[in-house]
Amino acid sequence: MTVTDTLTPRVTAWQRAGTVEQVAGHSIFVRERGGSADRAPLVFLHGYPSSSYDWRDAFDLIDGHRLMAFDFLGFGLSDKPRDQLYTLAAQADIVEELTRRFADEPVVLVAHDMGSSVATELLARDIEGRLSFPLRSVLLFNASLVRERASLLRGQKLLLSRIGPLFTRLTTQSGFTRQFAGIFSAEHPLDADEAADQWSLLARYDGHHMLDKLIHYNRERVTPPTAGRWHDALRSWPGRLELGWAGKDPICTEAVLEAVLALRPHAELTRLPGLGHYPQIEDPRTVCQLVQRHASRD
Repeated sequence: MTVTDTLTPRVTAWQRAGTVEQVAGHSIFVRERGGSADRAPLVFLHGYPSSSYDWRDAFDLIDGHRLMAFDFLGFGLSDKPRDQLYTLAAQADIVEELTRRFADEPVVLVAHDMGSSVATELLARDIEGRLSFPLRSVLLFNASLVRERASLLRGQKLLLSRIGPLFTRLTTQSGFTRQFAGIFSAEHPLDADEAADQWSLLARYDGHHMLDKLIHYNRERVTPPTAGRWHDALRSWPGRLELGWAGKDPICTEAVLEAVLALRPHAELTRLPGLGHYPQIEDPRTVCQLVQRHASRD
């Protein structure tokens, strides 16, 4: 069976609509859509352990803006090297490289989960005066931005423990689906097609046997000095930063949101009360309306 044969039909269609670009010697899957030159381009950053496929509905539901989503190194349809240290800084380097296509236009970042953590690295670089592109604004969805307050799943804790390499080798489709379903809300449960799509993306190039490597960023979020640097970025970045927070998220709970707001008390907040950890999958229309509103503001 070939690598392509392992993808579901919906994921195969998504793959065919995108391109593969070389970034620092690695193949990165990119999906783009054109739009009006007088509207800010939107760049979507996905979470762990999924991919840009999470943001697929944005390409149909958001009007006017140019859009770009891509799979971080190690995820989805991008390369998955086993000798890579998967740091937030390395993923942020990919963001910087891919945004060169916008020729110094101010960019709107829309990020979720691990992608929101990558965004804090980009904010820190902007504060330090070394970000290679201008940021117009940032919209962050649920993420363990203050990791100490997050309620990690049992599987995440095992992956971060000494037995992480063994645990990841035992990952199966049924086990993944069971845990993934547990972070969706009861009102918007994970359906069988979505579960199959997500597994096919994760299992491509045996990515399901790298989960302990890909979750490394969770260690970074609690390790000085990087943890403090990212907290300072949330606190001090001078631009417009908005939060979209799903209220039924069992990982990034209200406690995480309170900790983020303690760092940035005046951040604009839109609550998504009936949604779980993947609001853009559970209710893409509501999430895309929020993204459109955020991007359309001056």
